[in-house]
Amino acid sequence: MTGAFKTNNPVNILLLLAYAFVLKWHSFVYPHIPLPQATDGFLYLKLLNFLLPAGQFVPVIYPFIVLVLTLTQAITFNNLINNEKLLPKPNYLPAMAYMLIASLFPEWWQLSSALIINSLLVWVWAMLSRLFNHPRPKTQVFNAGMVVGLASFLYFPAIGFSLLIFFALITLRPFHLSEWLVAILGLLTPYYFLFAFLFLGNTWNPLTYLPSVSVSLPKFQQDAWALGAIMLLIIPFLISGFYIQGNILRMLIQVRKSWSLMLFYLLITILIPFINFTSTFEYWILCALPFAAFHGYTFFYAPKKWLPVTLHWLMVAFILALNIWVSVFRV
Repeated sequence: MTGAFKTNNPVNILLLLAYAFVLKWHSFVYPHIPLPQATDGFLYLKLLNFLLPAGQFVPVIYPFIVLVLTLTQAITFNNLINNEKLLPKPNYLPAMAYMLIASLFPEWWQLSSALIINSLLVWVWAMLSRLFNHPRPKTQVFNAGMVVGLASFLYFPAIGFSLLIFFALITLRPFHLSEWLVAILGLLTPYYFLFAFLFLGNTWNPLTYLPSVSVSLPKFQQDAWALGAIMLLIIPFLISGFYIQGNILRMLIQVRKSWSLMLFYLLITILIPFINFTSTFEYWILCALPFAAFHGYTFFYAPKKWLPVTLHWLMVAFILALNIWVSVFRV
């Protein structure tokens, strides 16, 4: 199957659609109605309230929304990687990897604010990765800052992705104070319009939209399935590190910097859920996109065919077994 995704054939989109159904079949048979969490932003809460009447009558709309989100994210992110030439030939391996990774935890089968934010982060990473030689960098930086500010309306800790913007300015651009100020202006713009709307509407209560911030250590109820999923995330990622290190001198400077930006993106996604922490893996779906890029690199560069084939089918078997286990023991 990895051989099919190694080509740039549009038919692979149909295969991705099949993956979306097969790897999350439990969520279609037993739909989950999402519940608001303390860390969710006011915009996501309004979305849940909007969907609730239809969701209570036809709960299967939630897994279909998840399907549309994950499929569009996979295709958009895959096209971005191909356009930025992070891999030497266009292919669908990062998209395949994302569909697999987004199915490793039962919490990632469900609609969440973090899953929606992934669609915005694809856009942010696209704008930042093009800063190296973009003719209008201030426009890109402002737009990226504004999207991150908007993302915090869905999941407030997402404001931490502002660090990704500043890291991109450090690694991809010579220092210009004006670009840093424009980035900060972009981050504040959504809040400016929000507070202006509240003030003009005589509903001034900004603290409602600015939740308290705390950082805490995780307290998971670990099981063998969670540990297995974590191993399936880490092993292909570590293998990709060896392959990237071996090819780094043959990469263009822009590609090299883009991979550095991708690694920092992954680091932020791992750390952000510790802000206003909850005891589930739900918000760690933020790390699925950057992990998919590194997994795709492993699938593409593995010198022995058996390695990507084994990793792929091991992940598929694990996910299908997880679906069965959740259906039997958690329903």
